[in-house]
Amino acid sequence: MQAKPFQMPTTIYAGKGAFNYLGAEVKKRSVQKTFLVTDKGLMATGLPDRVKGALEEMGVDVFLFDEAEPEPSMDNLEKAISILRNNDCDFVVAVGGGSAMDVAKASAVLAGNDGEIKDYVGTDLIPRPGIPCIVLPTTAGTGSEVTKITIFLDKSDGVKKGIVSEHILPKVAIVDPDLTLSLPPAMTAATGMDALTHAIEAYTSPNATPHTDLYAIESIRLIGQNLRRAYAFGTDDAARYNMCLGSLYAGIAFANAGVAAVHALAYPLGGRYHVGHGIANAMLLPFVMEFNAIGELDKFANVAKLLGVSPADKSVRELAFAGVQAVKDLSADIGISSQIRTLGVAEEDIDSLSEAAILIERLLANNPRKVTVDDIKMIYKNAF
Repeated sequence: MQAKPFQMPTTIYAGKGAFNYLGAEVKKRSVQKTFLVTDKGLMATGLPDRVKGALEEMGVDVFLFDEAEPEPSMDNLEKAISILRNNDCDFVVAVGGGSAMDVAKASAVLAGNDGEIKDYVGTDLIPRPGIPCIVLPTTAGTGSEVTKITIFLDKSDGVKKGIVSEHILPKVAIVDPDLTLSLPPAMTAATGMDALTHAIEAYTSPNATPHTDLYAIESIRLIGQNLRRAYAFGTDDAARYNMCLGSLYAGIAFANAGVAAVHALAYPLGGRYHVGHGIANAMLLPFVMEFNAIGELDKFANVAKLLGVSPADKSVRELAFAGVQAVKDLSADIGISSQIRTLGVAEEDIDSLSEAAILIERLLANNPRKVTVDDIKMIYKNAF
C-alpha cells in the first residue's frame, strides 16, 4: 500500500475529567485574550459560562461569541472573524457541537489570512497558520475536534461548502463525556448517526489505510453497541463515554480517509431544506450503502458484523446488504425517518438536488463506487 499522511491535533484528552486539562493547556501558551465560540442554545446549560469562568480565573480576558448558527453560514463566519480581529484575540476556544467548532476553527485560521472566505473553499488553499485553537465538543457526532475540515452554507446558491486545510486542525481537543450528559435524545440520535456515517464512509473509502481502519472499525463497533442506550437513557456514563470515543475515532478516521457520497448528497439536501447535517446523513446512509456495497463487499460485510448482524449461514454479499438493514433499524429505533419526503422534499426536486450533488467532486471522488448523476437520482428516489 502506498504511504499516505496521517494527521491529528497535537494533543487529545479523552475521558471523564478531561475538562480539567483546559487550564494547563491555556497556561502553557501565555494567553492574554481569548475568543470563546458557542451558541445560544448551549448558553442555557451553563457550560460556556463554566469555560469562561475557568479562563478568567487565570487572568485571561474572554470575548464571548455565542452566535454560532446550528448550520453555520459564510455570513455567520464572517461576523465571527470580524469580532475576533477587532478585539485582537490571541487564542480561540470552542465549546459546543460541530457548528461552534467549525466557526471557531475557521475564524481562528482565517483571521490570520487575507482575502474573502470564498477564496479558501476547497483543499489546501490557506497559506498561513492562524491563531491557536482548543475545542471542547458537547456532542458525540461531528468529529470536528480532530479534523482539518469546516463546512459552511453559501447563501448565494444554497449549497454547503468545505474549507479544508492542515492549518485548521485544532491544537488541542478536550473530549469529556460529562459535557454530553445534557444532550437531548433527538440531538443524541442525529449526532450519533453522523458519527456512524463518518466511520462507515472512512472505512470503505479508497483512501483508507491500516491506520484509519483501526479507528473506523472501533468507532462502528462502539456506536452500534451504545447509541441506542445513550438515546434512551442519556445519563448513562458508560454509554456517553463510549459514544464520545466512537465519535472521536470516526473523526480521526475520516479526517484522513475522507467521506464520500453520503455527504455529497446530504449537502444540497441540508442547504436547501435547512435540515441538520446528522439527520441528512442518517436518512441517506443506508441507501448510499446499498448502492456502494458491491464496490467493497468484504468491508460492508464487516460493517454488518460490527453492527451486530450474525454471520451464520450468510454469504459475504448477504452480509453486506444485511448491514444496510441494520443501519435502517438503528435509525428507526432512535426516531429518525428514512424518507426524505418528511423534510418537505418534493419528487420534482430530485433532479435539481442531483445536479447540485454531482458537482461535489471532492467527496464523490472518494466513493468506493463511481457515481453518475443518474445514480444520484436513483439514490434520492430510493430514499424518497
